[in-house]
Amino acid sequence: VDVITGIIKANVPSRMAFAVSSGTDSRTIIDSNGAEKLLGRGDMLFLPMGENKPIRVQGAFISDHEVERVVQFVTDQQEAHYEEKMMPTDEVETTGAPEQPQDELFEEAKALVVEMQTASISLLQRRFRIGYNRAARLVDELEAHGVVGPSEGSKPRKVFIEQEETSETLPDDNDM
Repeated sequence: VDVITGIIKANVPSRMAFAVSSGTDSRTIIDSNGAEKLLGRGDMLFLPMGENKPIRVQGAFISDHEVERVVQFVTDQQEAHYEEKMMPTDEVETTGAPEQPQDELFEEAKALVVEMQTASISLLQRRFRIGYNRAARLVDELEAHGVVGPSEGSKPRKVFIEQEETSETLPDDNDM
């Protein structure tokens, strides 16, 4: 039996149990035994909100064959029309050079990791007082631009740029 979470049980106060194989399964669904004695084919126990005892109910039974026929009938009625622009493509669009950095903190993050010669998401979070997602995106951008290496588990990433190299690539405060 797939276990029903407490959140689902709390938000769906009325319950319905079809035939199950054991009393434990029945108790999981309707908090009492009984569903293990059902006959199948639409036979069910319904536990309405506010009631302590389930009510035995006969629902409509539809065989697998009938379900397949209904699905086939519906699909035969109208051909599907797909929006071509919504279809996923297998092609990965890549250009030779990485895109321009999207985050306005990119240059500051680059300067920081080059100065400290270490890069981690938590470092960026602490220094710039930003959340995990933004810091992770910054580290991904730094990796895409060749500033830092790939992740090596819990170790900080390697920084590929030395301190002297950044003076050539980063604008001075006087230039602004």
